[in-house]
Amino acid sequence: MAKAKAPKRPTRDEFELEELGNQLVEAKEDGDIRALTVWGETETVYGQITVLDSRTRLVHVEKDGVTNKIPFLDIMKVSYA
Repeated sequence: MAKAKAPKRPTRDEFELEELGNQLVEAKEDGDIRALTVWGETETVYGQITVLDSRTRLVHVEKDGVTNKIPFLDIMKVSYA
């Protein structure tokens, strides 16, 4: 029996990933609420970026006291909310 394949995350080059990282660092330093487009999620994630964990490669986004931990590579776009 063949195993169903899940859709793969789009690949991005080193420049795109570096730019995304810079946007996340800037968003964390500003402390503003940002909108994150996350691969595999149907809705945009809104919140303040509180932690950029380089060890686990997770971005902690907090909104209304709830923290979502999103894998860095799943973040497609960062924009102002």
